[in-house]
Amino acid sequence: MMAMMLDDGDASDLELIARAKDGDRKAFGALVERHYDFVHRIAWRWCGRRDDAEDIAQEVCIRLGRSIRDYRGEGAFTTWLYTMTMNAARDLARKTARDVARTDAYGVHASIAGDGTDDQGARLDELWLAVRELPDKQRDAVLLVYGEGLSHAAAGEVMTISEATVSWHIHEAKKRLKVLMRSAGEV
Repeated sequence: MMAMMLDDGDASDLELIARAKDGDRKAFGALVERHYDFVHRIAWRWCGRRDDAEDIAQEVCIRLGRSIRDYRGEGAFTTWLYTMTMNAARDLARKTARDVARTDAYGVHASIAGDGTDDQGARLDELWLAVRELPDKQRDAVLLVYGEGLSHAAAGEVMTISEATVSWHIHEAKKRLKVLMRSAGEV
């Protein structure tokens, strides 16, 4: 009863958490407002980019809304937030790495084809369309290695084939992609 009478600014984290678990949106908002700078600071230190830090902090707020009921209070709330923030930062890093790998994959294939990079965005889209036309194993190998940034060994584990077989599928895919891109007028 006393927690309900306290101003949200005066309420402890544990009181706000308990109220948020019961569906009190005002308490949840106060909790987010209280810890947003903490989350943003961790995110910024981890990634070093303001825009990414804001994206991470917003993602943590969303995740917090979905998982506040899971907080058991066994450790400090800030420790739980720290873990959640680091996981969101790692997720963003993996997504960024996949995006970079896709762009790099285009560069690899463009260099194989002897192509320049004038209209790289449109060419990248065409390349991924061509990848979808590859036989299943070749397509999967290219998507895992170039699209997801996995090593040949890791892709082999996913595909349940050997690393050497992944390498062979990549080699065959490059040859086939060159033909597909030429026939589409892209090379």
